[in-house]
Amino acid sequence: MKRIKKTKIIATLGPSTSSIDMIEKLINEGVDVLRINFSHSTHEEAKKIINNIRELNEKKSLNTAILADLQGPKLRIGEIRENTILSEGDILTVKTDKEFLGDKEKIYLNYRDLAKDIQKGEKILVDDGKIILKAINTDSKNTIQVEVIQGGDLSSNKGFNLPNTNISQPALTKKDIEDAIFATKENVDWIALSFVRHKSDIESLKSIIENNSNHRIPIIAKIEKPEGVKNIDEIMEVASGIMVARGDLGVEINAAEVPLIQKKLVHKAKKARIPVIIATQMMESMMKSLNPNRAEVNDVANSVMDGADAVMLSGETSVGDHPIEVVQTISRILSKVENSDLISLKHKHPVDYESDRFITKSICFHASKIANDTKAKAISTLTNSGYTAYQISSWRPKSHILVFTSNKRILSQLNLLWGVKAFYYDELETTDKTIEQINKIAYENKYLQKDDRVINLTSMPVEKKGMVNTIRVSKI
Repeated sequence: MKRIKKTKIIATLGPSTSSIDMIEKLINEGVDVLRINFSHSTHEEAKKIINNIRELNEKKSLNTAILADLQGPKLRIGEIRENTILSEGDILTVKTDKEFLGDKEKIYLNYRDLAKDIQKGEKILVDDGKIILKAINTDSKNTIQVEVIQGGDLSSNKGFNLPNTNISQPALTKKDIEDAIFATKENVDWIALSFVRHKSDIESLKSIIENNSNHRIPIIAKIEKPEGVKNIDEIMEVASGIMVARGDLGVEINAAEVPLIQKKLVHKAKKARIPVIIATQMMESMMKSLNPNRAEVNDVANSVMDGADAVMLSGETSVGDHPIEVVQTISRILSKVENSDLISLKHKHPVDYESDRFITKSICFHASKIANDTKAKAISTLTNSGYTAYQISSWRPKSHILVFTSNKRILSQLNLLWGVKAFYYDELETTDKTIEQINKIAYENKYLQKDDRVINLTSMPVEKKGMVNTIRVSKI
């Protein structure tokens, strides 16, 4: 019988992997979702990549998903004179009105409202915290004075973080809006929004999508600021998934707190029945080395054991020296870990009895439980919106999750969900005939064998394409 990896792999495309040959190799080695990072990709480059992915999907009958990742309000310093070194105790002038070549006495930051938002005593972390500055004075217009708390080599265009400052900058910059419109018109499968702080950030992006497409594109909220962690419950009310983006999060928040925050966010996502992605520095040593270090192997394994739907590779596949080997390595780790009996997610019956979806939720819950109790090899469901796929995936059954839909738009979207394999099916037969046909498809694709049990979920009458209301145990 075919064995499929259940935890999904997201690979970022870049100079190392943008060709159609490299994209095909990544998919063959186990990549389920390909990420276009708009921090570095132009629309022309992105268009070519999207066309390459769709060409491969058509040619190979694949459902590889496309994730467009918006840059967000990334804060950066300006150009810096070569060999600029800051020493502890230095006093530095920071300007935000117009760009200039900085040095050890003055630098430019690209956040115009910094002088208005920052308070005396608040910190600025440059280059992922390698350099630490503290505000000692501000004119509340365009100039602040800072003291160097931790010095080091200062180079051009490094990012900076404001862990103590409540910034007024919107979540969507002008560039993000242009990129979001482009991605929407290209009908990508998912859009990720960076530096999400509030529910309204997601709602703003939803409006852009709705105004530029007739299709629903689900949104991933990237959690990388303290406000995002604090407001996670309201954010998850409107987001279709979350990403624990540990890079900036580990700078903005004490790094020692990040492991527990990761577990908390994964738990909340599972409770909300939405996918959660773990990102940043998963296999960073493999950008240069052919082997990961033991800490990275443990990190990937623990992310799976926490309940992550997907793990994301960034520089490892976009600019690293060994993109194919990284995917091979992480696939092996996932396959070793994800079926362990040591992994136990708490399964609680849905209790929102008044919800329109309660019957469907309850059926999906019991389907997962019956599949585990009877050692069924698969749960097979018909869906038009993908809702049952989200529900069943979140229960983490030991069986395959086979999803059949006539909605071609969601085939690739579902590829992000843990354990889900989606098939196109558009027949409108009787319930008995439909179950017979989809079981045959699963058998022919080697997900089922003779005498296997399968849990079939359908709606009756099937031709109405309504919400799932029927559960049946079949034998092949």
